[in-house]
Amino acid sequence: MAAASKNSLERISNAKRRRLDTNDTRHIAALILARGGSKGIPLKNIKMLAGVPLIGWVIRAALDSGVFHSVWVSTDHDEIERVARAWGAQVHRRSPEVSTDSSSSLDTIREFSRLNPGVDVICNIQATSPCLHPEDLKKAVECITKEGCDSVFSVVRRYPLRWQEVKNEVSQCTEPLNLDPAHRPRRQDWEGELCENGSFYFATKELVEKGLLQGGKMKYFEMKPEHSVNIDTDIDWPVAEQKVLRFGYFGKDKPEVVKLLLCNLSGGLTDGQIYISANGEEMVSINTRDQAGIDMLKKEGVKVILLEKDPIAKALADKLSKRMSCRILQDVDDKLKKVQELMEKKGLEWKEVAYLGNDEPDVKCLELAGLSAVPMDAPTVAHNHAKYICHNAAGHGAVREFAEHILLLKKKAKSQMEQDRICRNTF
Repeated sequence: MAAASKNSLERISNAKRRRLDTNDTRHIAALILARGGSKGIPLKNIKMLAGVPLIGWVIRAALDSGVFHSVWVSTDHDEIERVARAWGAQVHRRSPEVSTDSSSSLDTIREFSRLNPGVDVICNIQATSPCLHPEDLKKAVECITKEGCDSVFSVVRRYPLRWQEVKNEVSQCTEPLNLDPAHRPRRQDWEGELCENGSFYFATKELVEKGLLQGGKMKYFEMKPEHSVNIDTDIDWPVAEQKVLRFGYFGKDKPEVVKLLLCNLSGGLTDGQIYISANGEEMVSINTRDQAGIDMLKKEGVKVILLEKDPIAKALADKLSKRMSCRILQDVDDKLKKVQELMEKKGLEWKEVAYLGNDEPDVKCLELAGLSAVPMDAPTVAHNHAKYICHNAAGHGAVREFAEHILLLKKKAKSQMEQDRICRNTF
């Protein structure tokens, strides 16, 4: 879970600066509702989706859009509050009166508006829309700031063939609602229908105070179908995870430039245990999946260096280095200093570095690296500062999982670059 680190604070500062550069100086706030008492999936809003807490996806999109003076998460739960702050959002601690099963979203939004009189426009962003992109928010807010709209909401184009519901099956037949059965439309000949996808709703304070999110001068913003992913039940989760990996927004850093992976030996490649034989020889256990992951990275031109805080026997270090075909640096007491020395020597920037850490000494590197991860069993302090949380534990496939994540993002970024090149050449 990425912390409210220097990078997060810079995003907030830049967002304010860009918003204040426009002629419209109204305070526009993003508000993400994340109640702790979800009935469908317990603590759904912070459940890990593709290595990121669910609300992390929309917080990141909101911050990186640069159109909000402030980004808030409204919650009644301590753990959700902790995660929200770690990802760079401010927190509105909602009252018990608007935290019940019968409370509506509008009840909470009105409470937030009342307690924050300086906010002029509120954008309610749905926490369960993990494929939301900053560009969607940038374009939608212009309807408020440039066109004078009072409310803007997201829609997606769908192609449902709708029929009238039969309440009494004995005496009533169904009727078509939007088609002629004798001339069923082909998809390519039909423009479809615009349906709310719930991703976001912009509304002025005046509308919210009247109990409305849509009203006055209204416009819709049409989102791409691949960005209109919504998670309501557990059965949606595996499908959503695949869609997020393919269509989600992963931040401003370009993963295709990653050239170096730095990985902790103990607590990263291994589970941290050292075995000692009867004759005093030290031994560790490594997973062949992790070794394969390192090989995959090297084939794609990514160098791998293992870091070890404590000294280990030279014979063991030599065998590990030979087996993994990568360099091992021992006695690394100051991780940040050592990584900066390596970067300077190799002429690298942080965006070109991926980092797999597992504890408090890794925090700064986890924050600064272009891509960072921790194993599933790493302490909370490490989880709070990583950009990706592995499903696998240290020594049991975490390295392989992070390697696949790195390569997937590189492939996605290269595909986007190729698409951009085609578009430039075409037009």
